[in-house]
Amino acid sequence: MKTKLMLTVAGSAIAILALAGCSAQTDSGTADDTSSSSSSSGSSSGSGAYGDTSSTPSDATQAPAASGDDLAVASSSLGEIVVDGQGMTAYVFDKDTQNATSSACTGDCAAAWPAIETSSDTPTVTGVTGTVGTITGVDGGKQITINGWPIYTFASDSAAGDVNGQAFGGVWWAISPAGEKIAG
Repeated sequence: MKTKLMLTVAGSAIAILALAGCSAQTDSGTADDTSSSSSSSGSSSGSGAYGDTSSTPSDATQAPAASGDDLAVASSSLGEIVVDGQGMTAYVFDKDTQNATSSACTGDCAAAWPAIETSSDTPTVTGVTGTVGTITGVDGGKQITINGWPIYTFASDSAAGDVNGQAFGGVWWAISPAGEKIAG
């Protein structure tokens, strides 16, 4: 009983921290300084600034071994998805702007949603049919883009193929091999 309660409280804390880290952007490109108070009741459900976060899909049905490529494709409970070289699910963020030169996810948001980066000017991919490129990431590295959208992993995905970030806050989406967000 204590273990279940502690897991529920820990899960709630992770969800609250990840959601709080994704603040809205102002026209100046900096994150809005918004504060909100919340209390932990031991439940991981609720509506936040980005929508209902009470239900997220869990694990993928099949995760690939690390491919050596920057991006690859894997089968999941969502269908075929893009994953990074370690098999972690790739996500797009609705608050980003397609073909922008920078990411809208900075600060605490970037800690919860790390950018997928490459050391190469041309990312290596297997199975990805969308247009792959790079922008300068928030840390100065080369953040990978698909169809002009910056892509990220989710810090709360603990194993290759997890899809816990899918529809998170109603603004984070896994990506199909064609580079389209997977809604639902």
